[in-house]
Amino acid sequence: MSAIGKPLDRVDGLLKVTGQARYAGEFPEDGLLHGSVVSSTIAKGRVIRIDASRALALPGVVAVIDHLNRPKIASYDDAFADADAADGSPFRPLYNDRVLYSGQPLALVIADNLELARHAGSLVEIEYAREDFETDLVTQRESAHPSPQTPPGPRGNFQAEWAGAAISLDLHYSTPIEHHNPMEPHASTVLYQPDGTLHIHDKTQGPQNCQAYVQKVFGLDKSQVRIFAAFVGGAFGSGLRPQYQLPLAVMASLALKRSVRVTLTRQQMFTFGYRPRTLQRLQMGAAANGRLLALGHTAIGQTSRFEDFSEHVVEWSGMLYHCDNVQLTYKLVPLDVFTPLDMRAPGAALGVIGLECAMDELACALAIDPVQLRLINYAERNQNEDKPWSSKALRECYSEGAERFGWSQRNPEPRSMRDGRQLIGWGMAGGVWEAMQMKASARARIDSDGKLTVSSATTDIGTGTYTVMTQIAAQASGVAMADVSFLLGDSSLPTAPLQGGSFTVSSVGTAVQQACEALNAKLLQTARQVYPVFKDAESVRFEDGQLHTGDVSVSLAQLVKDSGENALEVKVDSEPDKKREGYASATHSAVFVEVRVDEDLGTIKVSRVVSAIAAGRVVNPKMARSQILGGVVWGIGMALHEETQIDHQLGRYMNHSLAEYHIPVNADIGEIDVLFVEEHDEIVNALGSKGVGEIGIVGVAAAVANAIYHATGKRVREFPITLDKVL
Repeated sequence: MSAIGKPLDRVDGLLKVTGQARYAGEFPEDGLLHGSVVSSTIAKGRVIRIDASRALALPGVVAVIDHLNRPKIASYDDAFADADAADGSPFRPLYNDRVLYSGQPLALVIADNLELARHAGSLVEIEYAREDFETDLVTQRESAHPSPQTPPGPRGNFQAEWAGAAISLDLHYSTPIEHHNPMEPHASTVLYQPDGTLHIHDKTQGPQNCQAYVQKVFGLDKSQVRIFAAFVGGAFGSGLRPQYQLPLAVMASLALKRSVRVTLTRQQMFTFGYRPRTLQRLQMGAAANGRLLALGHTAIGQTSRFEDFSEHVVEWSGMLYHCDNVQLTYKLVPLDVFTPLDMRAPGAALGVIGLECAMDELACALAIDPVQLRLINYAERNQNEDKPWSSKALRECYSEGAERFGWSQRNPEPRSMRDGRQLIGWGMAGGVWEAMQMKASARARIDSDGKLTVSSATTDIGTGTYTVMTQIAAQASGVAMADVSFLLGDSSLPTAPLQGGSFTVSSVGTAVQQACEALNAKLLQTARQVYPVFKDAESVRFEDGQLHTGDVSVSLAQLVKDSGENALEVKVDSEPDKKREGYASATHSAVFVEVRVDEDLGTIKVSRVVSAIAAGRVVNPKMARSQILGGVVWGIGMALHEETQIDHQLGRYMNHSLAEYHIPVNADIGEIDVLFVEEHDEIVNALGSKGVGEIGIVGVAAAVANAIYHATGKRVREFPITLDKVL
């Protein structure tokens, strides 16, 4: 019986479409109080006075908490460190009178209902002493300092080879700030228990991460805090760190000894982490035959004044193509803004834009087909680490993707393909994302009815974790899918890493597989003690809820009864196999895009995309395809729509709503064809799976930009590529 590899429907789908799935801000409780955050209206300065008298005069308003009257918080007033902090001191809401960025939470109004809390919040008056501020990366770029997270060191002699190359390019690209904007806003419901413990429903990508944070901040014991996140309505990285609504809700709950919920508004979803703006410089030197002789990638990103946020922006340029002379530089500019945050394919989604647009410009300069140029420079090893790949089917991505797209019919001359007044452009790009595995634990338990329950403290942020873990457990244990339940989203369950980085299946999935195999060993031990036929059986198999040898079978339910227990249970701690250490592991992709540009209006339509993915063994092709579809749509958004715009006179975001923050809608999206190329990997993990959450977005924006150049003959290097830039 094979459950892995089947395009099964989501096991949690019915709960979601019927509204039975509850999210962090939806748990009911008698006497629940509601908190509304009052945000700063200046970008930098000090709070002189907070007058909450008008708010407190309203019947039903319980309290207004600010930096002057907040309860004593262990970590605020003593040394404080956050395991998930970027380099520096993490943001502490209501810490003191300092205003560090526009939108900073300065007070929390607590009332009997949400509407009243929000109205009362509008009545709170705050007087400031304003200070000069800087929010523009471009004007402050000269103040950049090296990132504490240094990229791989230089190799070869980049400068000499670049200067002496037959053709050398020096190109500059820029990408804007983007905000995560998941459907579900951030919320925390703190249920204050009679014994003083806290049961917290939080929008998070890691319940145990939040548990550790609350413990540390408030000086509580682990037993006093339990975090739940059964359903998460999208996160894209915004739930990797606890956001400020969590400590505010806990602060109010502990102070009032009541249950409190704090939900952020859509506008307040723009007042914490985001994808940082970058300025990128690509220097490429090549021989006349297209072979890369020198590659330099410099990126400058923005960060906050209180933390240095680093991500892997330039590393990909040292590994995607073979080049012996490479120089990678990554710098940061501190501004009066909040700290950036990991956002789907952090670093790669940005760095590969610069790399893959530059590769297209090099292909044009050399008059070599863009796919052929990539094949000429194909990397058999990861030169950053000087290791062979555990597996790499990128050649197959190029060939199968190109064939599906019809790439051989492309006329390489810009502006040469048209349909009436529509200029047609074909562009492509490669993609890469590291295939990681983290330590994880899982528990497997089978009862006397033959029902299997597997659990781990991971989350499902809409990716299908419930379903794929059920599939892995069903296959590993030989129990029917219908008889398997997977429990997640509870900090009391076996240890799991944050859900992010495309490593949940490889990490938690491996733990689930190993737990089920260990449980089977326990069941087999019982069978050998009770049934003579199994005692010396050389081959046995677990299938359809039964243990088989030859023509003899016994149900797993019966074996549990035979053991004398109501249920049999095992817990397994899993970690990456030592054999991984000698290899580099990554997912790869090739993206082919067709755009249609109106010759008169400059409007751009992405009419067709083929995304070819090499991600090892795909556990559920239906869910994996959905992940790639979502990534492609987002990549189109990065190319053409998405940009958080800031008024540098005020230091404030101007389009902090879904009405004005432009993302693609159905009408913007044409045909998307996803294909998974065959790739076997026996080194990456026991499942052979590499994860697909990130790889779908990587390279898409560059492929769109390259197609726009092919259609119009105009190279736009500032993203997003809006019609005014094309005209």
